Amino acid sequence: MKHFTLAAVLAFSLAALLPVAAQDAPPPVTITLAGYAVPREAYDAIIPLFQHFWLEQTGQQVTILESYQASGAQSRAIMGGLEADVAALSFEPDITRLVDAGLVSEDWNDNAFNGIVTESLVVFAVRPGNPLSIHDWTDVITEGVEVITPDPATSGGAQWNILGGYGAALRGFVPGYEGEEGAPEFLRALAANIRVLDRDGRESFLTFERGIGDVALTYENEVYAGLLAGGEYELVYPTSTIRIENPVAVIDTYVDAHGTREVAEAFVNFLWSDDAQRIYANHGFRPVSPAIRAELGIVETGAEATAESTPVAAEPSSIEHNPLIVFPPVIDEFLITELGGWPEVRSTMFGDTGLVTQIIAEAQGQ
Repeated sequence: MKHFTLAAVLAFSLAALLPVAAQDAPPPVTITLAGYAVPREAYDAIIPLFQHFWLEQTGQQVTILESYQASGAQSRAIMGGLEADVAALSFEPDITRLVDAGLVSEDWNDNAFNGIVTESLVVFAVRPGNPLSIHDWTDVITEGVEVITPDPATSGGAQWNILGGYGAALRGFVPGYEGEEGAPEFLRALAANIRVLDRDGRESFLTFERGIGDVALTYENEVYAGLLAGGEYELVYPTSTIRIENPVAVIDTYVDAHGTREVAEAFVNFLWSDDAQRIYANHGFRPVSPAIRAELGIVETGAEATAESTPVAAEPSSIEHNPLIVFPPVIDEFLITELGGWPEVRSTMFGDTGLVTQIIAEAQGQ
């Protein structure tokens, strides 16, 4: 005759009282998100939404561990053994590094959004009242103006910032520094004015918020985040600037090792959902969803402006857009492809012997 302890009887009784669905629920799962520093607050809002969505869809509880640092440093950390399931980084080369290392599939960006989850623009943050009358790239290189931007050796954000100015000069929007001859000279003038080179975009903007420098080269969304938190500065859009594109990818090697592919892929796909895109927008990022862009009145430019398709209406939501955040067009908004694409730019501009690498070393007396 079998004898049961009181604890065993109670456990059996409680299990019998649970709904069948609860008893059959998959075991909890944990994934790790490795992101660049800037969108941390957006993910703080998106993650609980996904957890609720996944629980409703599958009955499974998911925990998402988060790691944030400069995009390049994060990419190298994943290559070095940080077993992240998802990488949300500042720019494509930091994902390409993981592809080259065999950690991410070559078709990581094979979707309607080319793997890009948010966009932004390179802009200026200036002191209240704009005392130095900084309105365009020419003003940023005026003698005596102190510029704050991250270090392009560690920060993808810094590379976007510098390319914003270089591209504007190359395209003829910086008087006196136009074209292939003038653009490098613009970079030399810019490097001479850089006061601090922090490790990542978030640290760099915090330096500016502490009162150092006259103008910060930064993301549009970073300025909005600061303004919403009570920061005292102003947002200035240059005449010509680059469109920042921020990618996200599943780390195939690690999700397969962890057995987390299904939930990791679901999380990445959720980032393109209407509500996730609305949350990005409320943190100052330009959404990539055509429906949400239309909802927010974002004016399309270039190829998008001539597209014949009409965006499908966004799903109704309780997430209301913050009216303090607007996304105006600029006169000349260009893409990285118009500068030759990342493989070429990384080699010619930011490699060991690249133009920017040499110019910054010269400016720092190295």
